[in-house]
Amino acid sequence: MTLAMPSTGVGSVPYDWPHRSISRLTVSQGSTWHVQRAGRGDTILLLHGTAASTHTWRDVIPALSNSFDVVAVDLPGHGFSERVVGDSMSLDDISDGIAGLLQDLKISPRCIVGHSAGAAVALNLVLKNRVAAGHVIGINAALLPFGGTLRNVFSPLARFFASTRLMPKMLARRATDKRAVERVLNGTGSTIDPDGTEYYQRLFQRESHLSSVLQMMASWELGPLLEELSELQARLMLIVGEEDQAVSPKEANSIGKLLNRTEVLRLPGLGHLAHEEAPTRIAELIREFIEAGESNV
Repeated sequence: MTLAMPSTGVGSVPYDWPHRSISRLTVSQGSTWHVQRAGRGDTILLLHGTAASTHTWRDVIPALSNSFDVVAVDLPGHGFSERVVGDSMSLDDISDGIAGLLQDLKISPRCIVGHSAGAAVALNLVLKNRVAAGHVIGINAALLPFGGTLRNVFSPLARFFASTRLMPKMLARRATDKRAVERVLNGTGSTIDPDGTEYYQRLFQRESHLSSVLQMMASWELGPLLEELSELQARLMLIVGEEDQAVSPKEANSIGKLLNRTEVLRLPGLGHLAHEEAPTRIAELIREFIEAGESNV
């Protein structure tokens, strides 16, 4: 489907952005969304995590698009998508916004792949019956909330930072230092190529992007999702980078114990951005998981 490129909203996607040729901006529910789409066949929806954008799938998209219709979306306020109407960045509101976008575009994904917080969005879409996907894949899925005192401290701080323009300005200014961005990325346990570092640096210099990241962190509540997780009917695979320093690899084991239809696959030597470090391997695992599910129907 060809999407209209509006002259207003977030503006045009930079011409040197990964896969700019398949980028489109479209208006849904009063907000502008950045969507990338390539390939033919059953549809796979790719959802990035907090602070990222479609660029995180830059090497996964071509590896999958020879077999599938691949759709990648910038989450609200991230990359080149606007915030959802009402400015809310809660899990439910983000999920509702993406569900509305998919409905407007007449996209019905067979599989949803979510990285980090994107995995929570993927599961929420399926559990709330907003998307009838039979397969869900979480890559270093962030599904467990902060606990105890840390949660009590973090949430108010995030809400405070999200409520002021000062913090996004300070962070954006800090991102002009490439070494500062490299330290953030290295802190995930992953080693990515120079191009990947540059894309993150460009994103981190956008105040609107950083403001949305902070607002998302402040609004994130996973308790209701975990309470409903046992009702999941879709097949679930959790891909875990054993060197992940952002989300504890142990979390996947905790989730696996809650669900009988969960496959946990651990990948040695990879960190939180495993799909950027080993995109061909991740694409193979996605394809194999979908094909295995179809053969068992």
